[in-house]
Amino acid sequence: MTTFDDREAAFENKFAHDETMKFAATARACKRVALWVARCLGMGREDAENYAQNLMMDDIHEAGHSDFMARLRQDLRGRIPDADLHRKMDEELATAMDEIQSDPSLNPA
Repeated sequence: MTTFDDREAAFENKFAHDETMKFAATARACKRVALWVARCLGMGREDAENYAQNLMMDDIHEAGHSDFMARLRQDLRGRIPDADLHRKMDEELATAMDEIQSDPSLNPA
């Protein structure tokens, strides 16, 4: 293998790793946001877990999480401003990424 091939393989591996990390962080953040929304809707613990699980399964079928956010907005019916919902998602994404990067057992490397 040439140096160029080695560098190309390293970049491809880093890209794959970064995408795996993003996927894991997004899944973790979406679940937390869904649980937060469930609490805002007054659901108990078991109902909130079921709600979050159902949303997570629905979100797997579509790329990205715009459909997930649309479903949350629909369920909230204006109880929480969109800006607050997006802020919560951003916070949870940052927290999840920090957790995954700092804990070797969570890091899918």
